[in-house]
Amino acid sequence: MRVLARRVLAIIPARLGSERLPRKPLHPLAGRPLIEWVWRRVRSFPVLDRVVVATDSEEVVAACRAMGAEVVLTSPDHTSGTERAAEVVARSEYAGYEVVVNVQGDEPFVAEAQVAEAAALAGRFDVGTVATPVRTLAAWQDPAVVKVVRAEDGRALYFTRSPVPHVRGREPTAQELGSTAFLRHIGVYAYTPRALARWVSHPPGALERLERLEQLRALAAGLSIGVGVVEETEGGVDTPADARRAEARLRALAQPLLAENKGL
Repeated sequence: MRVLARRVLAIIPARLGSERLPRKPLHPLAGRPLIEWVWRRVRSFPVLDRVVVATDSEEVVAACRAMGAEVVLTSPDHTSGTERAAEVVARSEYAGYEVVVNVQGDEPFVAEAQVAEAAALAGRFDVGTVATPVRTLAAWQDPAVVKVVRAEDGRALYFTRSPVPHVRGREPTAQELGSTAFLRHIGVYAYTPRALARWVSHPPGALERLERLEQLRALAAGLSIGVGVVEETEGGVDTPADARRAEARLRALAQPLLAENKGL
């Protein structure tokens, strides 16, 4: 059953180059490339009207066509998935969608609730995204875990790799870390086409370059980002260790899907 009355386009950016996991979109998991697992999961979400992969690689294009996915070859010069998504949205064949959802190509366990919540926020705010409680002290301190601080209305005030919010004179308690005051960002974005075009029209700013977080460009440009709180799900695939974990998870939980896919 559809959650939104608006037409929603999902774009899955898939860049072949990766520092920590070479050729990441094509990395095999349980016999199929990572990008296929992401695409199959995202295309099953009723909230979405259309799903397309956006890549800089002819190899990824060939892999997507072999599995039946809609795919667009984009410029190799993009520095972020947001820029890649903007190129797709600017094409005439993708006009007419009121909401664009950017789902990272390394998230084989992305949840429909995350996508639906982000899409619902892309109307109240320029951009919608989601987060979940940090929960552990180790995650709060880990620079690989992106934290977000929200205003009372759910609007993002800042994204950072630093442990925030700071608790003066002590470390946060387990109860605090499990609350909505201590949030880790989940990289699902939804925007109106106009907000997406505005985002990429601005060059990277000083904070984006320092933190290596592209969403800081949107904040610096004056775009509002609404942050919904969702349940925690499995993480993405960034490293060989992540890939091993994801493959074990897929084999344990997706045996029926694996059997079904053999005939596709």
